[in-house]
Amino acid sequence: MKTPFGVDPTSPGNAAGWAQETSLDVQWAHAIAPAAKIVLVVAKSNDDKDILDATEWLGNNTASDVLSQSYGEAEQCMDSTQLTRQHTVFSSLAAKGITLFASSGDQGAGIPACSGPTYYFKAASTPASDPQVTSVGGTALHADGRSGAYQSESTWNESSILGDAVAGGGGVSVLFSRPDYQAPFVKDTHQREVPDVSYNAAIFNGVIAVWNGGYYRFGGTSAGSPQWAALTAITDQIAGGRVGGINKTLYKLAKTPNASSYFHDVADGSNNSVPNFTADGSTQVADITGFTAVPGYDMATGLGTPIASNLLPAIAKPGNG
Repeated sequence: MKTPFGVDPTSPGNAAGWAQETSLDVQWAHAIAPAAKIVLVVAKSNDDKDILDATEWLGNNTASDVLSQSYGEAEQCMDSTQLTRQHTVFSSLAAKGITLFASSGDQGAGIPACSGPTYYFKAASTPASDPQVTSVGGTALHADGRSGAYQSESTWNESSILGDAVAGGGGVSVLFSRPDYQAPFVKDTHQREVPDVSYNAAIFNGVIAVWNGGYYRFGGTSAGSPQWAALTAITDQIAGGRVGGINKTLYKLAKTPNASSYFHDVADGSNNSVPNFTADGSTQVADITGFTAVPGYDMATGLGTPIASNLLPAIAKPGNG
């Protein structure tokens, strides 16, 4: 753990705000890549500027190969100066060969607006929308309870169960144009679309983490970003060095005849959501019609989830970037 900004990570205020999140991230990155060295950088606060200070510090002061970011907000809500700075920082990290991940959001195809009881519909979350970042959406994984053998997946959407907007984030950026790597898949807009890939995010099919002296079940796309980061640490080990940004490679592999050996192509469900986001406890927000999972790329689950045994060596293979 690094605390370059003088914040005590064990303070009651910090523990109440971020301890659950960091516990999930660190423990499940370790579960996937137990030999990887994990560095948790504690920001001064959750303000955009302070988080960017921590991100920049990581790039300048550690030998980190992969960065996982389990947070986000509507693109429209981040100050334009900080957005410009963020993209500059990400470009600098990418130039060093650092792979960047961010969770796509947990409220379906809507993101709470900057103020008031309303949502931005079919919106993208930052930092996940930055083209230098691999955006991780959510699925609901079904596996054999004894062997763990894969059975099926659908788009993560527990809105009807929990009575609120609870589903994998996905939408269209208002900031970034369509990157070249998405061009073969994204025909309906000329903007960046998210997510790029997905991972199990279901709460009722969630993961167990230790927090505050007890065991708790966690879900959300926050669980997927650190696990994809851990898989990439293993990929770096296979490659004998940093593989850097992987988006170009992911979309390239998804276009090959062997795509089904690299990804579970999730083509079931949607990230429609029914929010109960109110300012005064009485205002009902309209349902959000999102995106339906279809064969191939979609804004519900991206390219799908990893078949790690095949995907990781393929990413590590020279010439696949």
